[in-house]
Amino acid sequence: MATFSKVHLSGSTGGRLIKVAATATTGTTIHATGTSSSAIDEVWLYAVNTDTTDRKLTIEFGGTSSPDDLIEYTVKAENGLYLIVPGLLLSGTGSAARTITAFAATANVVLIGGYVNRIS
Repeated sequence: MATFSKVHLSGSTGGRLIKVAATATTGTTIHATGTSSSAIDEVWLYAVNTDTTDRKLTIEFGGTSSPDDLIEYTVKAENGLYLIVPGLLLSGTGSAARTITAFAATANVVLIGGYVNRIS
């Protein structure tokens, strides 16, 4: 029987929002899976834009290949949280972790929060 546990994003400090500092690939680290391919992370990410201008956000989901690993979203200015990743699944390779990173059109104005349901 599977075990579910809710965990913080590994790029977060105690569950706090992660400021997206990167403006190009490879982006700011948001989360890294474990190395096991049998542990699956169900990832939920939300973004907020604190700027006065809408900003493009790119999530690199498990890799940096374009277009295979990229999720692009324009986050509206000063308008609350937006669901960016709605529970997509990601796991390690059996010997290495997979990483979710992000970059935005402007540094330090888009923040990402969320959680992982780890299924093992």
